[in-house]
Amino acid sequence: MATVGRLFRSSSSMGRSMCTELYAPKRFSRGVNPMNRNVHWVFLGSPGVGKGTYASRLSALIGVPHIATGDLVREELSSSGPMAEHLAETVNQGKLVSDEIIFKLLSKRLETGEAKGESGFILDGFPRTLKQAEILDEVTDIDLVVNLKLPDRVLIEKCLGRRMCGECGKNFNLASIDIKGENGNPSITMAPLLPPPQCASKLTTRSDDTEAIIKERLRIYCEKSQPVEDCYRLRGKLLEFHLPGGIPESWPKLLEALSLDDNDEKHSATG
Repeated sequence: MATVGRLFRSSSSMGRSMCTELYAPKRFSRGVNPMNRNVHWVFLGSPGVGKGTYASRLSALIGVPHIATGDLVREELSSSGPMAEHLAETVNQGKLVSDEIIFKLLSKRLETGEAKGESGFILDGFPRTLKQAEILDEVTDIDLVVNLKLPDRVLIEKCLGRRMCGECGKNFNLASIDIKGENGNPSITMAPLLPPPQCASKLTTRSDDTEAIIKERLRIYCEKSQPVEDCYRLRGKLLEFHLPGGIPESWPKLLEALSLDDNDEKHSATG
């Protein structure tokens, strides 16, 4: 825990200044040294909403590490570490991983990053509970919290469509989503992200991507996350972003909401 606090404190330089300019954050230029841009951002959102996709793109754009607690958990699950067996049982039941384990994994990741000279971060999937948010608030100033939103029925379809190539490790999605707008809600269309021929026969599905487990994860997330959202909303740090569709529709609008430019490198829809 002391390691987490020390590393967060050492990388904090922007403080709370950005919170008062939630809808006009500082504009970053790709030409500026990324090590001088110590942004402390958090990405929230239900399982399957695309936190990792958009957080990783922003990480590459502004030059800060993308730290996904879900990836940290999966890496530990694939290892023979002392927490692997307990984690497997928790994940397969659709339950949230304990705060203690998350902080242990995060501490390990930050130690590795410190050794590499990393500065700033985009946290993906953390904090998930009010307790985690309170602990995080004691050790660093979060500049901005981006809360990605999608209707539950879209999230369920997306999660059920997720696939990963067992050979190259790339992620794909077989779901073709076309939901008509009703009751004042907009239409949402998302094309599938299909694998190339060389990956098609090697696709695997996550063990926790069953409809029953997905619904349980969404229920638990909603129950636990609402206080977290309220906490950051009251502090003026929460940016609610309703995804209008897939990556081609959502990425430009997200950049616009964050007052960011991506003029030097255009990300493809399948990137």
